[in-house]
Amino acid sequence: MKRIFNKFNMAVVAAAGLILGSCTADSLEPTLSQNKSVEGSVTKVDNLYSILKGAHNTLTGSGYYGRDMIATNEVRSDNCFSNGNSGRFTTQGEYQYNANTGFMWEEAYEVIANANIVINTDVTTLEGDQAYGEHLQGAALILRALAHYDLLRVFGQQHAGGNLGVPIVTEFKGEDLFPPRNTVDEVKAAIYSDLQTAFDMMDASYDSSKTIVSKYVAKALEARVAVYFGDWSRAVTASEAVIDSGLYSVIGAGSFVSSWATDGGSNVLFELAFSGADNQGSNALSYIYRYPADAPGGYGDLQVVSTVIDLFEDGDVRKDILGYQDGGTRLRNMGKYPDTATGSDNIPLFRYEEVILNYAEALLETGGDALTQINLIANNRGATPYGSVTKDDILNERRKELMFEGFRFDDLMRTGETVPYWGSTQNSLGTLTYPNDLFAYPIPIGEINANSNMVQNDGY
Repeated sequence: MKRIFNKFNMAVVAAAGLILGSCTADSLEPTLSQNKSVEGSVTKVDNLYSILKGAHNTLTGSGYYGRDMIATNEVRSDNCFSNGNSGRFTTQGEYQYNANTGFMWEEAYEVIANANIVINTDVTTLEGDQAYGEHLQGAALILRALAHYDLLRVFGQQHAGGNLGVPIVTEFKGEDLFPPRNTVDEVKAAIYSDLQTAFDMMDASYDSSKTIVSKYVAKALEARVAVYFGDWSRAVTASEAVIDSGLYSVIGAGSFVSSWATDGGSNVLFELAFSGADNQGSNALSYIYRYPADAPGGYGDLQVVSTVIDLFEDGDVRKDILGYQDGGTRLRNMGKYPDTATGSDNIPLFRYEEVILNYAEALLETGGDALTQINLIANNRGATPYGSVTKDDILNERRKELMFEGFRFDDLMRTGETVPYWGSTQNSLGTLTYPNDLFAYPIPIGEINANSNMVQNDGY
């Protein structure tokens, strides 16, 4: 079959490059240097680990979770706006993006391509600990599910009045060079299937690092997806699997702010690894939150909406994450991802507090004891505990706890809220009512031009 490389398939090519770059000379067979197939050169279980690390590395890029995935979801919410200081995120914050703007499509499919090599390898043919190989395959399934979920919540039509999702890809260099879009329900089902398979095949005794997805990340992600889609019973069960593991705890009030300057806390299930040697510099997530004229300097395009500080009562330690710069005129995220100089802070993608908040909301929706769970958060933040709890209470608690971590836009979407947006001086540009074409990001124009089966979202 003639090989046709469209924009989608270029992600596969890029993934192969990451595989080569992530492996040492000693970890792979020499055949790789002779341009033979990547799959045929996987002869050891250690090779699977190297490929899996390549997928994690893609997540850390500034075009994905290293910055843009989190920043875009904050600037499109009621938490932040872009002041345009360096020209970054104004297009996203003012909902002016188009098919040429670009966003995480290729990065997510690079993760999927890497994951598919690991998933589809026959571990019985490999040298090394084959049980560990199966564990690594489970981790790859989690990453494939995460990438499909990210693509779905960015490009899917579920909040724009349609039912198209994104292409489900389960093979590296598969036969279908022009994959069509699957439906939202089909992508959701594929995500759930991958996560259950991953959980069943992984052995927690192999989990030793919080910078590699572990067994219980499968259930934390399942709970996140279930809450997003309102699958409340599933969210309850998935959350309980994490809670009952006994491996994690809500971090206390006295350690909350300082925890953002340290790695691997008791509340972290999975975080992206960064170090001073990586030196993200101006591409770091921290750099887009901090103002350039004051130490610690940055681009400072993402400014906090001035009324956000009013959400927090005195004594709530989450208020201490906020601060003012530029002569006390600009409200900022000062506490989360604090290392502006080098961007060496790890970025937590799954915190136990989110699991508890997911559990509380799912219990509220199914008639369970949401109050006890929500007070696990309030009591550990110096906030007034709740005497009773409503849906709005939980959503407000989520906003306070998860602020600046990229959750708020999705919470507005899944609850069908009207979204305010602002110009560069926090001047109101209006509100967007739900559903709206702008709530589904445009499929990149390169993909549309290269793939005859690809359908663009309405409005682009």
